[in-house]
Amino acid sequence: LDAKIDCNNRINAELEAMAKTLYEYWFVQFDFPDANGKPYKSSGGKMVYSAMLKREIPDGWNDGTLGDLGRIVGGSTPTTENPANFTVNGTPWITPYDLSGNQGNKFITRGIQDVSDEGIKNASLKKHPAGTVLLSSRAPIGYMAIARNELTTNQGFKSFVPTSGYSTVFIYYTVKSSLKTITQYASGSTFKEISSSVLKTVKVCLPQSGVVEQFTNAVEPIFERQDILEQENQQLAQLRDWLLPLLMNGQVTVA
Repeated sequence: LDAKIDCNNRINAELEAMAKTLYEYWFVQFDFPDANGKPYKSSGGKMVYSAMLKREIPDGWNDGTLGDLGRIVGGSTPTTENPANFTVNGTPWITPYDLSGNQGNKFITRGIQDVSDEGIKNASLKKHPAGTVLLSSRAPIGYMAIARNELTTNQGFKSFVPTSGYSTVFIYYTVKSSLKTITQYASGSTFKEISSSVLKTVKVCLPQSGVVEQFTNAVEPIFERQDILEQENQQLAQLRDWLLPLLMNGQVTVA
């Protein structure tokens, strides 16, 4: 079981390297396929200077900010004084602590606690759809995951709901590639935090929709495969943890 889990992790690491390399090749080096299927910039594609970004970008692309990628949403915490705000099988409620235990994975289903309908109402929580890109905005800044299903978060997040025509896969890598700048913009006396208003000032290059669509079509199958392997690993780990005590007390043996 451990060997299979390790094998899945290595497969996912290779898939991640492939997807990240493609993103950098297309959106950092600007060598996405041109009309003839050749690398755009390397083949002499027209570049224009962006005063906002202070660099050249492909002709027809725009400059913008992370706020242009989708709707940036936060979260909140229901009061713990009312136990009815939390339940066993409610709506998943994610905290940065949950993401700290999810490192090495790209997707997340739920955290340690779920919130009830009463908790959602009392804390004015908003449910974020599957495909939302979660970004922890404090304690610490920079943990990321993609919502596998509808969920909510606490106030330690500034998450991106795709609403502007940009796909989850494009948003994920664009935010990830901006983490250094995001961290530099963080402020706070007790602990560093990044706000929605500051996120909306982080400058990014906005490609033409057709290029984003091509990239999405190429990378979505990779994400789907990674998701399957992550869920398989969770099932294998649960099976391993169930079998181990049985092996130790002699209830089962290895043939």
